[in-house]
Amino acid sequence: MTGRISQRELESYLWGAAVILRGLIDAGDYKQYIFPLVFLKRISDVYDEERATALDTYGDEEFADLPENHRFAIPDGCHWRNVRAVTENIGATVLRAMRGIESANPDTLPGVFGDGDWGNKNLLPDSTLADLMEHFSTQTLSIANLPEDELGNGYEYLIKKFADDSGHTAQEFYTNRTLVHLMTLMLEPQPGESVYDPTCGTGGMLISTAAEVKRQGKEWRNLKLYGQELNYGTSAIARMNLFLHGIADGQIAHGDTLARPALLNEKGGLRTFDVVLANPPYSIKAWNRDAFAKDPYGRNMWGVPPQGRADYAFFQHIAKSLDPRTGRAAILFPHGVLFRREETAMREAIVKSDMIECVLGLGEGLFYNSPMPAAVVILRSAKPAERRGKILLINAIAEVAREQAQSFLRKEHQHKILDAYRAFSDAEGFAKVATIDEVAEKGFSLAIPLYVSGGRDKASPVAVDVDEALSAWRAAGETSDAVISGVLGLLRSGVGR
Repeated sequence: MTGRISQRELESYLWGAAVILRGLIDAGDYKQYIFPLVFLKRISDVYDEERATALDTYGDEEFADLPENHRFAIPDGCHWRNVRAVTENIGATVLRAMRGIESANPDTLPGVFGDGDWGNKNLLPDSTLADLMEHFSTQTLSIANLPEDELGNGYEYLIKKFADDSGHTAQEFYTNRTLVHLMTLMLEPQPGESVYDPTCGTGGMLISTAAEVKRQGKEWRNLKLYGQELNYGTSAIARMNLFLHGIADGQIAHGDTLARPALLNEKGGLRTFDVVLANPPYSIKAWNRDAFAKDPYGRNMWGVPPQGRADYAFFQHIAKSLDPRTGRAAILFPHGVLFRREETAMREAIVKSDMIECVLGLGEGLFYNSPMPAAVVILRSAKPAERRGKILLINAIAEVAREQAQSFLRKEHQHKILDAYRAFSDAEGFAKVATIDEVAEKGFSLAIPLYVSGGRDKASPVAVDVDEALSAWRAAGETSDAVISGVLGLLRSGVGR
């Protein structure tokens, strides 16, 4: 089928592939097979489109196949039609085609198709792969039929659907896009800036910055997008995602950001960026704390986190990755990062560094498929003079909508939060500007209720994480103890006089 593809047709087409796989492989593994096939089909159809344009222009078959007429090279035997023509050992043929394309495009596509087990006939018999090939062949994914933005939107739709099907395993794969949009708006990315996500998943946060700059009518293609992702298959999807959104100047590295940061400068230190957006994995326990204690990149400047919670390792990695003049970051964390007892010394150090510009408390359900309430911490390397020595705390726990078991931010929620952030002033029951001295008086706890009352109606149910609740109770006790000790000290000094 040829012709313009509507968004509804695209979504039905993409999800139809998942229906073919349903019952054969786990929903969490759909992405390893469907995304690479979509990408193979897209670059094959665009290659044909580019060839036809060159042929119409120059009338020369041989010239139409020259590399300069094509964004990506497709070697002989590696085009979609070559794979479709095969009836036996289809998986092995798919894999050869994908590896051939990767090898022919060493500067742009190495490893982009991921590491799916294409040769496993128990997992993917020839009949299933033939059904997938025929299904995807029903549409022509040329740019004329499907511009980059629209195919990118379809890809995001599929990512969301896979996350829904994957259940609790999806948090590292997908971040609530309404929250990502808010974080992007708060950081205001500009043309030509560098943007980094140290745990980038499928690249949604990076793409959000390009989409916002484009929405504003500014040049977006010169944004420099960088990411690192631990899961090899997911990092490949992120790279495909950038390409399908028309983003050429992007680099997605595979690997463990804490153990082996891949984005380094010419001197071997951490590269720094104008903008960082991140949703680090929540409180991971399996990380190398001993190595971080001797970190060669200096990311332990505020201390070494406890083995059971690596949140402040990511916190420090991000702070260290900010450009010292232009750097700003938005980090999605669980609320416990704001008040947990075992991180008090590190929290004190970061507060005293005066890099924290805003702490935004949000309602439950904005971590994907998790009831835990979310918090966003905004860092800025060089605050404006009027914001130095101050932190804005926003209690937006009530600014959330929930439909069909999914939580999200409506535009009015985003605008209310964004207006408060930009105003950087007190708002009764919603926002409070606290000085560093005031935070010190509260034991360097950034628990938002210590500063801003109000928010959710007391009758409304709130999902509670037991560990976070226990940490909050301990932090509140320590704050009370500190206040009592201070009062007793004053009384004693008064009695002494």
